[in-house]
Amino acid sequence: MSKKVITLISLGLAIVLFLAVNILVSGTLTSWRLDMTENKLFTLSKGTQNILHDLKEPITLRFYFSNKLLNDIPTLRNYGTRVRDMLEEYTKAANGKIKLIVAEPEPFSDLEDEAVSYGLHPLPMGGNGEHAYFGLVGTNTTDDEITIPFFQPEKEQSLEYDLTKMVYQLANPKDRVIGVISSLPVFGQNGPDGRPVSSAWAVIDMLRSEYQVRDLGVRVGYIEPEIDTLLVIHPKKLKDKTLYAIDQFILKGGKAMIFVDPMAESDQTMPDPTNQMVMPQIFSEMPVLFDKWGIEFNPEKIAGDLDASIRVQSRNPRGPKEIAYIPWLRLGPEHFNKDDFSTNQLQLINLGTAGFLEPVKDAKTTFTPLIFTSKKSMPYERDAIMFVRDPSVLVDQFKPGGKELVIAARITGKVETAYPEGRPASDEKDPTFVQESKEDINIVVVADTDILTDRFWVQFQNFMGQRVPRPHADNAKFLLNSIDVLGGNKDLISLRSRSQYARPFTKVEELKLEAEKKFRAREQALQAKLKETEEKISQLQFQSSEKGGVLLSPEQRKAIENFQQEQIKTRKELRNVQHDLNKSIEQLGNRLKFYNIGLIPILIGLLAIGMALFNRMKRKARR
Repeated sequence: MSKKVITLISLGLAIVLFLAVNILVSGTLTSWRLDMTENKLFTLSKGTQNILHDLKEPITLRFYFSNKLLNDIPTLRNYGTRVRDMLEEYTKAANGKIKLIVAEPEPFSDLEDEAVSYGLHPLPMGGNGEHAYFGLVGTNTTDDEITIPFFQPEKEQSLEYDLTKMVYQLANPKDRVIGVISSLPVFGQNGPDGRPVSSAWAVIDMLRSEYQVRDLGVRVGYIEPEIDTLLVIHPKKLKDKTLYAIDQFILKGGKAMIFVDPMAESDQTMPDPTNQMVMPQIFSEMPVLFDKWGIEFNPEKIAGDLDASIRVQSRNPRGPKEIAYIPWLRLGPEHFNKDDFSTNQLQLINLGTAGFLEPVKDAKTTFTPLIFTSKKSMPYERDAIMFVRDPSVLVDQFKPGGKELVIAARITGKVETAYPEGRPASDEKDPTFVQESKEDINIVVVADTDILTDRFWVQFQNFMGQRVPRPHADNAKFLLNSIDVLGGNKDLISLRSRSQYARPFTKVEELKLEAEKKFRAREQALQAKLKETEEKISQLQFQSSEKGGVLLSPEQRKAIENFQQEQIKTRKELRNVQHDLNKSIEQLGNRLKFYNIGLIPILIGLLAIGMALFNRMKRKARR
C-alpha cells in the first residue's frame, strides 16, 4: 500500500474519530457546563444554589417566549435566550424539584389565550393584531401563583434575584406580617368626634396590598415572633419598654427599617398651651440603640445639597421668583447604591429636611450607604432651617463640604443588647432575653420621615369615583424594595447584582442604520410628493369651484391617478429596502456561522494535511 493511500486513510480515520467524539460528548455530557462568559453570567450564586437545594415541594415554571415573532428585535431575542438558559440551570440545580415548561405562543392560539389568562403583557408586533410574549409564570402544589408579566431588558442586572425570589416565595408561601411603630398618623387620623379627618398614607395602602400590616402603637412592650419585618417611623420619645422590645426583636433575628428625622415636616405637634415659649419636638432619634448598632445620628443637623435641591416659589420685594430650597432634595441614580437591590433600580427620590448618618468609629458592624448626597453638600443647623424666611439666605450660606452625606444605610453584623440588665423598670425576668445576636443583624436606617409622606412622591386622580395614586418619584418603591430584601432569607439577601449582558452586533446595527436612512429618505420623498399633490388638487378644486363645477376635472383625476401609482411604486421600494436589510443580516449571520462552525475544522484539517505532507517531504529528503 502506498504512503499516499495510508495518508488518506489516516486523514479519513481522523475525521471519523472527530465526529464520533462529538456525537459521544453531545449524547453523554450534556449536563456538563463551562461558563466562559466574562462576568460568569450563567453561574448561579451560592445563595441561589442553597435555596434550590433546600426545595421540599415541586415547583412549575412556565416560560412564554415568542422566539419567531421577536426575530427582528435582537435585544429581546438574545435576552430571551439567556433567560431560558438561566432557567435550565435552575432546573438542573434543583434536583428534580423544578419542572420547566417552555412555550412559544402562536398568534390567535390556545397558548396565547393561556398566556393572557396568566396576566402576561402582550407586545404588539405590527398592525395585524399579532402579539409577542416574554414572561414567566410560577406555581406550586398549593395553587399559589407568581407572575413576571414581561422581562424588561433594563432590569437584566437583577435577573437572577428576580428568578430566585420567585422560587423562594413559591417554596415559602406564608403571608408576611409587617409591624408598624409610628409617632406619625400613617394609618390616618380621627377627629374629636371619632370621624376620620385624614386617610392612611399611600405607602401604608401599598404595603397592605402586598402584606399583612399591623399597627403596634408606640407603647408596645413585646413584638411577637410572627412579625416578619418591623417599621419604626419617627420614634419620638419612645419609652424604654418599647426600645427594649425593638432591641430584643432585632437581636433574635428580626428585620427592621427605621426612619428618624431631624425635622419631620409632617409632625403637627402643637405647642404646650401652658408654655407657649417652648417649641414642640418635631425631631426623632434612638441614641440608645444606635450606639449599639454603630450608627451616629445628630438630630440638630440637616443635609443640604445645592445641586440636588428642589426649586420652589419664593417672594421678594420685586415679586415671586423661583429659587433652590436646599433642604429639599431630589436625588437621581448617581445618589443610589448600585450594588444593593433596595436601590439599584431607582430613578428618583424626593426628600424633605433630611438628616444624615455616619458610622461610629471602630464599630463592629458594617455600614453600607444606600442613599447619599453629592460631595457638593453641607450640613445646616436645624434651627437655621426652621426660622429662615427667605430661601436665598440658605443659598448665600452654602459652602460645599467636599464629602457625601449618607441619608440611608444598611447596617449588618453582630451586636450586643442595649439593656444588659434585661427588661427595664421591671422585677420580672424576661425568659426569652437575648444578650447578643446569634447571627448578623440586618436593618435599614433612613434619616428622613418625609420620604414617606404623600406630597413628596405621589399625586392622586379621581377615576370613576376611585382615588388612584400616580407616583412621580420612587419613594414607595424604595420602601417596598427594602422590605422585600429584608424579608428574604440570608441566601436571597446575599445575591449579588449581576453584570449587564450587552454585546451589541455592531455590523448588524450599521446595516440597520443604513437601511433606516434609505427608508427615511424615501418616506420623506413620499411625504413631499403627497404634500405637493394635495396642493395641486386643492388648486384644481379651487379653480373648478370658481367655474361652478362640482365634479373632478380630467386634470384632477389624472393627478390623483399619478399620485396613486407613485405611492404604490414607493411602497414597493420601501419593501425592497426592508428585504435587502433582512437579506444582508441573514447573509452576515450565515458568514458568522460558517466562520464559527465550518472554517475552524477546515483549518485544522488543512493544518493536519500540511503537517503530514511536510513530514513526508522531510523523510523523503533524508533518504
